[in-house]
Amino acid sequence: GFVRSGMWLDYGATLCQPDVFDQALAARAAELDNVKIRSCLSMRPRAVLEADPEGRHFSWFSLHFSGYDRRKHDAGRCSYMPLNLGEIPDYYRRFIDPVDIVILKTCRIDENGFFNFSAANLWHRAIIERAALVIVEVTDGNPYVLGDETGVHVSEVDYIIEGDNKPAAELPNPPPTDVDRAVGRLITAEIEDGACLQIGIGGMPNAVCSQLLESSASNLGVHTEMLTDGIIDLYNAGRISGARKQVNPGVIGYTFALGSKTLYDALHRNSDFQCYPVDHTNLPHIIMQNDRVVSINNTTQIDL
Repeated sequence: GFVRSGMWLDYGATLCQPDVFDQALAARAAELDNVKIRSCLSMRPRAVLEADPEGRHFSWFSLHFSGYDRRKHDAGRCSYMPLNLGEIPDYYRRFIDPVDIVILKTCRIDENGFFNFSAANLWHRAIIERAALVIVEVTDGNPYVLGDETGVHVSEVDYIIEGDNKPAAELPNPPPTDVDRAVGRLITAEIEDGACLQIGIGGMPNAVCSQLLESSASNLGVHTEMLTDGIIDLYNAGRISGARKQVNPGVIGYTFALGSKTLYDALHRNSDFQCYPVDHTNLPHIIMQNDRVVSINNTTQIDL
């Protein structure tokens, strides 16, 4: 009932996007007009979009597309906002008007009075700092992670919603193609002992992780935006120590994780994994402090 026509809402990103609130808002579609919702990497179909296929009531803006967001864009129901992800906390703090309502799915309140963002730190603290109204939708389905600025204190929260407790949404790992494996072999040959890895999503980065398991590379570090199943495989095999990193030595640093239940189980209250805001993991002046950084990503297009 707090949402009115013309408002700006923020659903946050990945595992933090709300489900129960989303369904309740969709049920009010006929009452509302020009409600604008900012989001990122939607992991489940969004009820507000499914209930409003012609976009008469809700407008959806994505900071980074998931497969679902891309399909909605192609259908004319999702607008992409081009930007540098590492700069987003600063956008929210200095340049974007404060949102009317931010709604985030979180873990239940912990022993210190915080609602943990789970494996989706990103820019959520920055949104909350200036939002007019803060709502959390609590769930037992998401892993509780450790790190910096990983939650919102109960004193900052205006309303708490009981969630549906569904398990965290999983992201299937595409099997590597023969081309992925061939490229992966070339990349793996360039990775030295003590290298600091940034691993992206897709078959080729997965192929690199698989082939690193067959190589002699050791004492690897990780400073990455996204944490993947391939990194968990390297961690379980004892190939990652972080001992030679200059930034956050001895731990695996990331800002969000997407993958399988195995990945989420590995993160749950595990101090070897530290979840940081995206301006810590993504900005060049921090990344460059690490030696022997190797960044491995897929891309659909590149401008040389």
